[in-house]
Amino acid sequence: MDWFLSLFIGEGIAHTILVLSLVIAIGVLLSKIKIAGISIGVTWILFIGIIAGHFGMGIDPGTLHFIKEFGLILFVFSIGLQVGPGFFSSFKQGGMKMVGCATAVVVIGALITYIIHLITGTPMTTMVGIMSGAVTNTPGLGAAQQAYTDAVGANDPTIALGYAVAYPLGVVGIILSLILIRYMTRVNFDEENKALAAIQADKNNVVRISVEFSNGTIEGYTITQIRGLINRSFVISRILHNDGTITVADGTSRLWAGEKLCIICSPDDSEAIVAFLGRSVKMSNEEWETITEKNTQLVSRRIIITKPEINGKKFSDLRLRTKYGINITRVNRAGVDLLPYQGMELQVGDRVMVVGNEDAIEKVAGLLGNSLKKLREPQLLTIFIGIALGVIFGSIPLVNIPQPVKLGLAGGPLIVAIFIGRFGPRFHLVTYTTMSANLMLREVGLAMFLAGVGIGAGEGFVDAIAGGGYKWIGYGFIITVVPLLAVGLFARIKFKVNYYTLMGLLAGSTTNPPALGYANATSGNDMPALSYATVYPVVMFLRVFTAQMMILIQL
Repeated sequence: MDWFLSLFIGEGIAHTILVLSLVIAIGVLLSKIKIAGISIGVTWILFIGIIAGHFGMGIDPGTLHFIKEFGLILFVFSIGLQVGPGFFSSFKQGGMKMVGCATAVVVIGALITYIIHLITGTPMTTMVGIMSGAVTNTPGLGAAQQAYTDAVGANDPTIALGYAVAYPLGVVGIILSLILIRYMTRVNFDEENKALAAIQADKNNVVRISVEFSNGTIEGYTITQIRGLINRSFVISRILHNDGTITVADGTSRLWAGEKLCIICSPDDSEAIVAFLGRSVKMSNEEWETITEKNTQLVSRRIIITKPEINGKKFSDLRLRTKYGINITRVNRAGVDLLPYQGMELQVGDRVMVVGNEDAIEKVAGLLGNSLKKLREPQLLTIFIGIALGVIFGSIPLVNIPQPVKLGLAGGPLIVAIFIGRFGPRFHLVTYTTMSANLMLREVGLAMFLAGVGIGAGEGFVDAIAGGGYKWIGYGFIITVVPLLAVGLFARIKFKVNYYTLMGLLAGSTTNPPALGYANATSGNDMPALSYATVYPVVMFLRVFTAQMMILIQL
């Protein structure tokens, strides 16, 4: 039976895989447990890891460090790919306000850390470790250790110990803060969902309107000529003629008084377009489809771009209207409808709305792909090129104070993933992944990260608490909760921030992947991930910078 016992408390590959698998499996099973309707989710993996580490089921430090860091990279990279297409637009739409709130969380946490140091006499090195653990910021821990070692030529073990002791309750503290804000502000998820739908509707890039043409001064003009007279972007997809027939519109189509037009345009341009062309008429989407089916062979269909060779190409390159006599009325990308134009760069995963006859649409579908099977294929090239570039970018020294400040193995891959998600098609990188594939990659990475942190902290956890470290837990809890409650309540009450967005903002301000996992599970949408990614790069830099400065100032 020695062989069996060695699997649990021995060494080697088999031991490492067994311990890691058991910790994750048990943690996932316990994540199903709810107390008073509340679950801390996969954070259980962290606590099971601590228990395993305490009872001697440790893993080689080098291997453990790889598991933890690679898991974190997978987690943040998958988030970056997911939110990349909408990241920059979200930054414009209130992003600076979110970054400001996240920065306030960092500053208040640093001030509280310094105040506790003055009141209790706890060494600043230990307090910086506690602060890094309280906000679950491993790069901050590494930066503090490096700054101290380079300055004095020795290592201070209390930095890492303070981090390990404060970390577990730091994870719980952010989740408890989110729950407290939820009840203190009386969040109603039905109302939040309605508000979120309204926000998304306001941000919708296109609307469909019906107009009866009556501008006699431009009667008989072609659509191309009319488009040159009004400085607005729009697409006329169909024309209902006075004799009851309906045709697909193109640039050569001439407009006559009394004809009804189906127009796709941006919400901001709709009023001006209606005023210029004629008057608005009430015709629903169903009415247009019914008229189309009764009078012609025209159909409208969404076609998914799945052929890699289309990735990064423009509509002007494909000349779909000229070749097939169809009309593209809108492009849906990452859940957002966009108004098509000739210079638009297409991406795999885009869904284009095509209007035309059945035969033409079938030919367009063949050209663009329209194969769901293709979308299910994993894009390993993009993922690993992105991770490699992210590691390089995260290792670049940004500032020397006097030690170099870097984004690290979390911040670098996240930022690169965001840029690849947004601009990858220009370099012929297929960035689309199915939601299930993205979620699997994300959850596997998070589980590896939590298990690695827990197992690593388990060995000295109990001894540290028994030796007076229990006070550090309280310090860390204060550093975690007070800034989050102060900023969270202010943002919710003063700025009326949607609760889903607020959860991601606060999780990002503490660079806390487990908290983001909890927020994603609670919301059931992408809003937490989007706000998390919006504030994360700035916060990561501030966390590393602050940890180094607090060490160096006290030396």
